Amino acid sequence: MIAGVDEAGRGPLAGNVVAAAVILDPARPIAGLADSKKLSEAKRDALAPLIREQALAWCVAEASVAEIDTLNILHATMLAMRRAVEGLGVTPQEVLIDGNRVPKGLLVPARAIVKGDALEPAISAASILAKTVRDAQLHELDARHPGYGFARHKGYPTAEHLAAIERLGVLPEHRKSFGPVRRLLDAAQGSLF
Repeated sequence: MIAGVDEAGRGPLAGNVVAAAVILDPARPIAGLADSKKLSEAKRDALAPLIREQALAWCVAEASVAEIDTLNILHATMLAMRRAVEGLGVTPQEVLIDGNRVPKGLLVPARAIVKGDALEPAISAASILAKTVRDAQLHELDARHPGYGFARHKGYPTAEHLAAIERLGVLPEHRKSFGPVRRLLDAAQGSLF
């Protein structure tokens, strides 16, 4: 009863940070699990429903843009991870977190594993769920705001994204506490005076 936990969306300038917790069923192994960043989008999209069907328990949770701007991205990520663990329908005996920090307030033993998404299948499964859910959110955001290119860059600070923000403005879904967005807001504010 080990839960793997990972997140998606710490570095982008837009959207929520998404975390997932997964308890795999040893009797129903899932072939092909790996760090979501190493898998193609098609492979992640094929594995995500298998994980949901075959895992003993799973939960996807998030922290909002407002929470990111209020708490900072690290604390918002830890909050999303804690919410994912707390949302599991089964209490794990141990929680394995991808990275080098453990969220505060977990009621079960937990340890951080650097590069855990490549080492622990449950963390790999969590990384796939978190990434596919966040990517789907960015595709929806792209449909609502097509000029920004969210479906391509997923909110990361690419040249295309920065140019779009400069041209079209900052959206409510942008993280105002992140340097590139903050600088554009400050520059726009300065041009008003």
